[in-house]
Amino acid sequence: MNQDMFIATALENPATRAVLERLPALECSDAWLVAGAIFQPVWNVLTHRAVDYGIKDYDISYFDNDTSWEAEDRIIKRAAKLFGDLGVPVEVRNQARVHIWYEQKFNAPYPPLTRANEGIDRYLTVCSMVGVRCAGRDYEIYAPKGFDDVENLVVRPNRAPNFRPDRYREKAERWRGRWPEITIVAA
Repeated sequence: MNQDMFIATALENPATRAVLERLPALECSDAWLVAGAIFQPVWNVLTHRAVDYGIKDYDISYFDNDTSWEAEDRIIKRAAKLFGDLGVPVEVRNQARVHIWYEQKFNAPYPPLTRANEGIDRYLTVCSMVGVRCAGRDYEIYAPKGFDDVENLVVRPNRAPNFRPDRYREKAERWRGRWPEITIVAA
């Protein structure tokens, strides 16, 4: 699957398309629609399901050096207004803040990031390592491991510094419950 085919398939989901089209209006630096909102519509097309089937939420990752909760909360509230009429859950997170709360939530350290895409590089699964944003009339895609695992319905561990086998297995099994056709590579 090449980049053009991937994005055309992902955009068959009207919510994915709408979030991407509105993303620049959020006025966040280095903002991307990431993970399930991008690769799961592709899985749905490949498995002949409704394009929005099984998508838990629409994650937006951005990077802002202001790591205060107040700054992130302003963006979250702006996103609620911007995307509220879509009827889908949109979750917005400043990747510059992840190291602040990650260890308390997941009981493991998380080195600070310097840009939003570094967060994508640390996702637990290779198939979820994708981000898209509008670049004028086109789309910019960040997929450091490509699209093979998405196209082939493979869930493979990404052994990034924060990799946790227990969290990987939990996520993979949750996805298997929705897409039984997937192949899960052992952690």
